[in-house]
Amino acid sequence: MSLVEIDQAYALIEHACPKLPEVALELAQALNRVTAAPLTSQCDLPPFDQSAMDGYALNAADTTRLPARLPLAQTIAAGAHDSVPVLKAGHACRIYTGGIIPNGANAVVRQEWVQRDDAHVVIDRNIPVGHDLRRQGEELSKGAHLIDPGRRLNAGHLAMLGMAGVATVKVQRAPRIRVLVSGDEVIEAGRPLRPGEVYNANGPLISAWLQRSGYSDVSVEALADDERAVSHSLDSAFSESDLVLTSGGVSVGDRDLIAPEAEKLGARRILWKVAQKPGKPLYVAQKDQCLLMGLPGNPGSVLVNLASFVRRALDTMEAQAEPGPAIKMGVLRGSVKADAARECWVRVRTEIDANGVMGLHPQTGQASHMLSNLARVDAIVRVPRGDTVLPAGSLLPWLSLGL
Repeated sequence: MSLVEIDQAYALIEHACPKLPEVALELAQALNRVTAAPLTSQCDLPPFDQSAMDGYALNAADTTRLPARLPLAQTIAAGAHDSVPVLKAGHACRIYTGGIIPNGANAVVRQEWVQRDDAHVVIDRNIPVGHDLRRQGEELSKGAHLIDPGRRLNAGHLAMLGMAGVATVKVQRAPRIRVLVSGDEVIEAGRPLRPGEVYNANGPLISAWLQRSGYSDVSVEALADDERAVSHSLDSAFSESDLVLTSGGVSVGDRDLIAPEAEKLGARRILWKVAQKPGKPLYVAQKDQCLLMGLPGNPGSVLVNLASFVRRALDTMEAQAEPGPAIKMGVLRGSVKADAARECWVRVRTEIDANGVMGLHPQTGQASHMLSNLARVDAIVRVPRGDTVLPAGSLLPWLSLGL
């Protein structure tokens, strides 16, 4: 079977992804979810004429003859009023930032520009109409469009929507994700290793990457290298989740059971083996409305496939308008060796130089079983196939690891 090219794998995964249902969530619960409908402002912004400064509200015409000495009326702080206050003609009123402008006032003079004596303020400059006022609706009118469908909501979006009076949002439901970590040799940290055992890196890596990406409906299960155990766990996962991620068990060994057991359960193979290094033995299958992504066992390969193909799958399932991974361009700050047979993903540390250029610094320890450089890296560079060494200064695409 020939290897699937990276871009072809993206397309195959997109086509196979199930679509998640739409749900309505309270705004506070919508962080990292993808909008399923347009969102509009529920009020004018600002919702009323308000003061932009701590100072004194007045009628600008009362400052045409200087110095202007105006008696003080009421004090207006930010907060609710039974009705819009009224400024008595020829007076000024103390007002704080965000306070509602009273009827009869059309400007605010900053507190540092006046002198105050007892019940009067003295102003020694002309104040123009509209000075230090925020006019009702100057930013947005009620009904103004805010966010398109297909946008993943971040903290800034939630702040904007909250100020615009949006209480609930229609989004794609968060995917239910099940993670199966296979390998009889894999044990949890906390006890001494016996000969042939390794500590579990993939479980913490996958679950933490998903949590960092905004997914909370995630369960992680250890999976023995046994046909019955694999079949039972896969069957349960298919019925209870939208996305199943496995690590290990997808290569060509006698105990690589993920693909054969999944297909015995009725899963339809989408692809197996991608022309990439590391991470070649990626297996993707579809069972009803569930997607299975079988990741290789080496943690370096797991990380590459999370950042690249799992990112594409999750964004597609959630109907994100521009599914990731987001590809950017940067300049190599060290040489990297290409591979004649496959494209390579090289772990790098990104750093913007004094000229504003994104530099990509390759790190040591690139083998698929190595993770010690994860304290230093934050991205991977996509290196085209070839029998050559790409020198420092080469312009290459890169994507964030999402760590």
